[in-house]
Amino acid sequence: MNECLLCEQIIAFSPSWKGLLGLDRQMNICPNCSKKFKHADIKDEGTILDKITTLYTYNEAMREYLHQFKFLQDVQLAGVFAKELHEHLKGAGTIVPIPMHPEKKIQRTFAHMDELLKSANVSYSNILDKTDTVVMGEKSKEQRLAMKPLFALKPGKTLQSGTYILVDDIYTTGTTLCHAAIVLKEAGATRVEAVTLIRAER
Repeated sequence: MNECLLCEQIIAFSPSWKGLLGLDRQMNICPNCSKKFKHADIKDEGTILDKITTLYTYNEAMREYLHQFKFLQDVQLAGVFAKELHEHLKGAGTIVPIPMHPEKKIQRTFAHMDELLKSANVSYSNILDKTDTVVMGEKSKEQRLAMKPLFALKPGKTLQSGTYILVDDIYTTGTTLCHAAIVLKEAGATRVEAVTLIRAER
């Protein structure tokens, strides 16, 4: 039996052969907590990103979750959405988490995207470095378009052709993901998609 990561109540589930064989991932939050989050399942196509998939919309429950996980550093909460992330990312291509700037990682003590993917039992490749600490939401559209690149390929890394899936926690303007996609395509990626946990309403 699992305890809900948010309210610590016991999660009841029906045993199955898949579960016994470890083929069926169990939920890490109870039904009561789960229904507080608003599913989005939004799929878009763009010119730079070939496909964008968002799992949830931003609401009060998600705001509280992000605050507890990222800013209060409750790393255990990385497992809250492990089942959904695993189902969307398994066999999808080369998974590339959006990296944090080293200074911000020191402040937070952990890389939240890496922890989300570890909890989801998804293999990933850290092939990007973040070169700027700018916050996208504080920039106008014109400023975002005129910005220098936010990312660079890690020294010594080379890309094979194929599909790469960028993964980030929140989609606001799309600028961050597009900057990362440009770096990957210039390095040889055939197709670049993105999966985000949340889409913020602007």
